[in-house]
Amino acid sequence: MLGSISSIKKAYLAGFLDADGSIYVRAKPNLTYKYGYQIALYIVFFQSVKDKDKFIKICGLSGVGKTRERKDGIVEFIINKIDEVKQFLKIITPFLILKKEQAELMIKIIKRKEKISSKKDFQKLLDLIDGYRDLNYSKKRIKRTLTP
Repeated sequence: MLGSISSIKKAYLAGFLDADGSIYVRAKPNLTYKYGYQIALYIVFFQSVKDKDKFIKICGLSGVGKTRERKDGIVEFIINKIDEVKQFLKIITPFLILKKEQAELMIKIIKRKEKISSKKDFQKLLDLIDGYRDLNYSKKRIKRTLTP
């Protein structure tokens, strides 16, 4: 896993994420969840399918995540399991430059999510998630509020 790779490789993964990756979270409406939203966390790397083998080898350094090939000729490496996202961010955040704020906010979101015990707590989580959009290039800026 990540803890056992060298600092140079951790820095390389961080640089790769800064350049060809994304860190984001979505509050997806889903009435099967207690407060009506599913919180979905993502760390995604992108690369042309032409470099698929090298890309998979690089992403394999992490020991987490999965790859998928899109129909548009892009290969994605996705980390979306909460424990894996936490582990990955803990290891690479010190090396991030461009996406450091997104990583730090993601860590806050995960901590807040783990402490939800009321509707008010969940609304605070949604507010944090909405603040995340300001760090990325989101065109959709919908403020989410729970109904009373």
